[in-house]
Amino acid sequence: MAPPPRYLPKIEAYFDLLSKWNRRINLTSLPLDPPSDEAIDRLVIEPLVAAGQVRPADRLCVDLGSGGGSPGVPLHLATPWVRLVLVEVKVRKSAFLREVARQLGLGTVEVENSRFEELLARSDLLEAADLVTFRAVRPDRALWNTVQAFLKPGGRALWFTSGGSLPAFEIPMLSMVAKVSLVRATGSELVVLEKK
Repeated sequence: MAPPPRYLPKIEAYFDLLSKWNRRINLTSLPLDPPSDEAIDRLVIEPLVAAGQVRPADRLCVDLGSGGGSPGVPLHLATPWVRLVLVEVKVRKSAFLREVARQLGLGTVEVENSRFEELLARSDLLEAADLVTFRAVRPDRALWNTVQAFLKPGGRALWFTSGGSLPAFEIPMLSMVAKVSLVRATGSELVVLEKK
């Protein structure tokens, strides 16, 4: 599956920046120079497919553990009306994310260099998000508590996983509403959970 043509210039610019910065700091272990099919699937195609889960009324997305910018940046390119908060604890990765937002002209993207639990003190984010997205973040009890604290009632968590299943413990206030196959070749899925 190729990205729709309207995304191509910004996706190419994103990939160029990702490849350039990845030579200096570890943003992803996926091959970028040139990008492998798996890298394109994982970093671009999966978020574009997941964009189908974003509703026209959604206004705020918090991406946890943003790292190299995926799924947050490509998802935002497909849904530019949604304000995006990229949360990354590592300073150099946060600098990369700020450069992506600046170079791509993403005025509704904010980069927060902090642990996501620390952002719960911000009243504009507490129970305010329509969407919380994450991949490559350990799905433990603390993460799920943080996710539900960011989400407003009816808000959804988009968990990008490779055949992941829900944890054995109960997730407070969240119920699974869908499991979407993203890329068959990689077995990746999007688990969608909604806050009650």
